[in-house]
Amino acid sequence: MVNGRNVERRTVLKAAGATAATLGLAATTGCGGDGGASADGTVTIRYAWWGAEDRAQRIKKTIALFEKKYPKIKVKTDFQPYLDFWKKFNTQASGGNPPDVFQNAVGFLRKYDAKNVLLDLSEQVEAGNLRMEGFRAGLEKFGEIDGKLLGVPVGSNSMALVIDKPVYTKAGVKPEQGWTWDDFEAGMKRIRDRTGRAGDSGMYGVMYLYDLYLRQNGKAFFTEDGLGFTEADLTDWWTRAEKGVEEGLYADPKKVAQIKPKSALAAELCGSEFTWDNFTVRYSAEGRSEYALAPIPTTDGKKTGQYLGSLMLSASKRTRHPEEVARFIDFMVHDPEVAKIMGYDRGVPATQAQFDAYQPTDEVNKAIAAYEESLVDAGVLEPITPHPNGADICESAFLRIAEELGLGKRSVDEAVKQFFTESKTALGT
Repeated sequence: MVNGRNVERRTVLKAAGATAATLGLAATTGCGGDGGASADGTVTIRYAWWGAEDRAQRIKKTIALFEKKYPKIKVKTDFQPYLDFWKKFNTQASGGNPPDVFQNAVGFLRKYDAKNVLLDLSEQVEAGNLRMEGFRAGLEKFGEIDGKLLGVPVGSNSMALVIDKPVYTKAGVKPEQGWTWDDFEAGMKRIRDRTGRAGDSGMYGVMYLYDLYLRQNGKAFFTEDGLGFTEADLTDWWTRAEKGVEEGLYADPKKVAQIKPKSALAAELCGSEFTWDNFTVRYSAEGRSEYALAPIPTTDGKKTGQYLGSLMLSASKRTRHPEEVARFIDFMVHDPEVAKIMGYDRGVPATQAQFDAYQPTDEVNKAIAAYEESLVDAGVLEPITPHPNGADICESAFLRIAEELGLGKRSVDEAVKQFFTESKTALGT
């Protein structure tokens, strides 16, 4: 649950899975960061994030505002594409020199907490340097792990179905809150039969969609210390996905692979695609059609299993400047001017003050805000699924193995066994 682009997410997961096993951190006693204060009392903190050049330019503008308000705090910046960010972060963390403050995601909280990398920001909240009130829809709890505050949300997103509006209209498919998976399958058939296009891009590797399906049925992808589903559960899911491809309801995975990094939806291989709501801007940039956000199908017509995800800001346990880092995070998540600069680049602003400060004028971002508000109004949001230490490696494995399955390199049974073997190793179960 992160911002960026789908291709970035696929890349970082592979990188994280490849490097996680090699990251061994010593106890983080002592100090790190950029050093002490200068002669005039000015301190420098290091801030790192992932993203493209556009995000970098926006963030640099917000830093200029911060340094104007806090002239004794200077911010040294470092940004990388998704893949390179985590490679560099792992190297820095293993060497005991991570950035003072950095962009983070829920799948990495327990991982780096277990390795003694993350600062518990609770003391800074108690000291009045960081405010944890004013967040939307319970997001203030998003970065809490085992009673520790390890991350502070900067934006929110939720899973959605992005649809090609003209295709759905031509097929006569009208997705509404509370529609079921049976309704969804019937809709995919109508799209196939009336437009000659697959209904959806396919569900092989969309781990967060599978998590919602499990949650609808009283389970979840993860528990606090392992997987929350069985081999039989995953066999059913992947068999269903395979059948959908065979029947032309889902796009041919081989064709989807051929047009990457372009999405199957924008490439007109299908009529819809499950992804994070704030990724909608991608389709408008890539494709020629008009796109919209539709609700997640349900099992019982009520429970979607949805939650708000978020990018976060975390701090290093080695920082010599915890107070300054806390003030920096507070500024980035509460200051209204920051929201006007960042827009929805990292998701819908997490605090109400920033949400109110940025009023999108383009139709895509208006739709994203309306979609998240509709989830709150419908009362479908629930607490997020736990992410145990090793969750990032499991997610990487799920994505890779599902792709191999879709390309015909593995049978369903082989894919399921391989996933559970790798996951048990990653989770230590």
